[in-house]
Amino acid sequence: MFEALNKTLEGFFSKVRGKPKLTEKNIKDGLRDVRLALLEADVHYQVVKEFINRVEEKAVGEEVLSGVNPGQQVVKIVRDEMQNLMGPVDPSIEFKKDGVTIIKLAGLQGSGKTTTAGKLALHLRKKYDCSPMMVAADVRRPAAIDQLEKLGREIDVPVVSDRDASAPMVCTQAKVQAAQQNCNPLILDTAGRLHIDEEMMKELQRIRDSVEPDYTFLVVDAMMGQDAVVSAKEFNKQLGYDAAILTKLDGDARGGAALSIKAVTGKPVKFAGVGEQLDKFEEFHPDRMADRILGMGDVVTLVEKAEEAVEEEDAKELEEKLKNATFDLEDFRKQIQTMRKMGPLQEILGYLPGMGNQLQDLDIDESQIDRIEGIINSMTQRERTRPAIINASRRKRIAEGSGTEPKEVNRLLKQFKQMRKMMKKVSKGNMGALQDMMPEGMEGSMEDMMGQ
Repeated sequence: MFEALNKTLEGFFSKVRGKPKLTEKNIKDGLRDVRLALLEADVHYQVVKEFINRVEEKAVGEEVLSGVNPGQQVVKIVRDEMQNLMGPVDPSIEFKKDGVTIIKLAGLQGSGKTTTAGKLALHLRKKYDCSPMMVAADVRRPAAIDQLEKLGREIDVPVVSDRDASAPMVCTQAKVQAAQQNCNPLILDTAGRLHIDEEMMKELQRIRDSVEPDYTFLVVDAMMGQDAVVSAKEFNKQLGYDAAILTKLDGDARGGAALSIKAVTGKPVKFAGVGEQLDKFEEFHPDRMADRILGMGDVVTLVEKAEEAVEEEDAKELEEKLKNATFDLEDFRKQIQTMRKMGPLQEILGYLPGMGNQLQDLDIDESQIDRIEGIINSMTQRERTRPAIINASRRKRIAEGSGTEPKEVNRLLKQFKQMRKMMKKVSKGNMGALQDMMPEGMEGSMEDMMGQ
């Protein structure tokens, strides 16, 4: 997402680098390309117009500060304006002190409401240590009820459904059950249509009147671009909602909805679905999103993902092993498994500053990581903790067990040995060792892994 926009912005920034002053001409020339890139990303035309005007107004005539190049100053101006477009946003959920907190999901059919209900329930349970309950309030589509019940079983969250009752009645019954079973919050998965119509709005209004939800979130498909913004505007006009949840923000989404919804409707994006799996769900942070768009990465989110994947005790143990240079292949295997919990390698690299455009045409071969893990898995516990004992016959056995060649086992052992040497130098305070972080021979395997 945003690759084309990121590339255009980088070109714009490079044009003003080295200039002693930001003039109207060099700013306007660059912003012409930015305007086209924003429109191609399906950002609402009025939003594009106002955004460009604000950037131009703040940038033109800006004196270049000592030690700061014009490109950096323009980056800051663009970043601040993008952040203002999408925020401010409070991604937290405030639970009632007494009673059940009710969250209603609304949106067009196919926007991903049912899956989002499961993702939201899982996210809230992890973050707030609560006991959510879901309600199958889309009584017109039996498949929607079946899907929500299946999701409930997958994540161990109770689902209230009644195929013979009206949607408001199901929600009312669920509110009582949630209170009785000490479940909180209650997430309502309502019916959608292919387009906004009077019948759908009336049903949503009846649900609102019957259970008085504390939050109403509009679920919007990011792939729809400006169409998503149009439907969000109409929903807000007829029904009103507190915030939006963008689905399918990964992959081919051009990102126009993310940059437009808040500016057009006045209602922010609060959460985003970033993958098909139920744990691919994030709080929406405008500052982090602006950094991603500008190719500055998103280190904060990467750290949060690492914290979720790594137990505190394991992290402390690893820190000690790195400090004392006692890191072994068993520890290496654990780190591979931890990385897998964080997501695909391409996704992880995407959070690093400056990697956005470089990943666009990069085909990362995850099978190379599988082969490394397979080799280590084929070793005995003693071999993993004492790799020095691995002789020719052991290498042959490990290769046969992992479906690889002895030379691949040998290469891994050689690279690991070099890595250990580097760790020992760093642990002794030799910071010069950090200049040679890539052991000899490692470059080849990295190129293989990245399909170069």
